[in-house]
Amino acid sequence: MAYILNIETATKNCSVSLAHNGTTILCREIAEQGYSHAEKLHVFIENILQESGIHLKDLNAIAVSKGPGSYTGLRIGVSAAKGLCYALQIPLIAVDTLAVLAAAVSQNDGWVIPMIDARRMEVYSAVFDSNRKKIQEVQAEILTLESYASVTDTVYFVGDCQEKCKTVLTRENFVFLPEIVFPSAQHMSAMSYDKYQQQLFEDVAYFEPFYLKDFMLIK
Repeated sequence: MAYILNIETATKNCSVSLAHNGTTILCREIAEQGYSHAEKLHVFIENILQESGIHLKDLNAIAVSKGPGSYTGLRIGVSAAKGLCYALQIPLIAVDTLAVLAAAVSQNDGWVIPMIDARRMEVYSAVFDSNRKKIQEVQAEILTLESYASVTDTVYFVGDCQEKCKTVLTRENFVFLPEIVFPSAQHMSAMSYDKYQQQLFEDVAYFEPFYLKDFMLIK
């Protein structure tokens, strides 16, 4: 049995979930323009533990979305996760933020391309096949009319930059899923439990978020 607390703060969504053996029990989240992570994160953690009847001492690990994403958001989430792991002497697990976004897609065909807005026509992206296996690593890319032009399969785009993406990604096989905007801690549960079983843990003292690029604020 494993209780894992999942923390996702890489975008405007401040999200926390509690999972048991890879299944989400409770999730609390809010996406606000003003980035309320510093105010809401610890409140969400406390509320979830109280509602579930699980105590901090019952947790087996803490999982955090490692990025890419907002510099400030990632720092808040990772700092909280590291502090809890150090105090409780439990493992720290890091989960790919774009993989979390991809996990929210229910379609089982084609490609899934999760994107996080950077600025102008730049995005952070990765490519996953229909089984959610990553087939192109995370990158910072500038979108153009030729982006993914060679792909003939159906491509599902998810993320917080769909409106600007639609202006250049116009091919008939491109599908935008507007209901999936931000990564959520509820979709971290299976991934964090898999890493827990494999004992794929991070060094609590030295772990840093995956910023991908030098410091910038995503607006």
